[in-house]
Amino acid sequence: MSAARSRVSSRGRAPVPPFGTFLEANRAAVYRFLTVAVGPADADDCFQETFLAALRAYPRLTEGSKLDRWVMTIASRKAIDHHRARGRRAIPVDEVPEPGPARAASEPMEPTDVQDPLWVAVRSLPPRQRVAVVHRHVLDRPYDEIAELMGCSEETARANVYQGTKRLRELIA
Repeated sequence: MSAARSRVSSRGRAPVPPFGTFLEANRAAVYRFLTVAVGPADADDCFQETFLAALRAYPRLTEGSKLDRWVMTIASRKAIDHHRARGRRAIPVDEVPEPGPARAASEPMEPTDVQDPLWVAVRSLPPRQRVAVVHRHVLDRPYDEIAELMGCSEETARANVYQGTKRLRELIA
């Protein structure tokens, strides 16, 4: 353990564990979150981006007590970035289709590889609502933690969960 890290732990703070230990402790929860937040087809890429970003920032950490929240914040932002970038990304196809009517904004942009009506409805949510709903209803996180992970106020986190859940109820009913 380095002198800086042992100094940090001597002041009553939790020491930062080796990155491998941190990865093993958090990978299942992060992968589960990303599978729901971005879909099974893109979860691997977002998972790798999340832990690469964590690895780059890891040497600068001085506190090891809330590493699970820290990595979920990174994963949440990677999921939101993924949804934003999806509109700019080319979709590979076997044949280029003839130009037709414009796609409606509410249609999901990714192929319907999962036919479950709930999954289709979740995919149609705006990115921030989708991430908030996943944190609340899939990972069972409290609103204050969702707000911290998403970098917003608790009221905004509650509003995102409420609006997303309301929209899901409308779509499923």
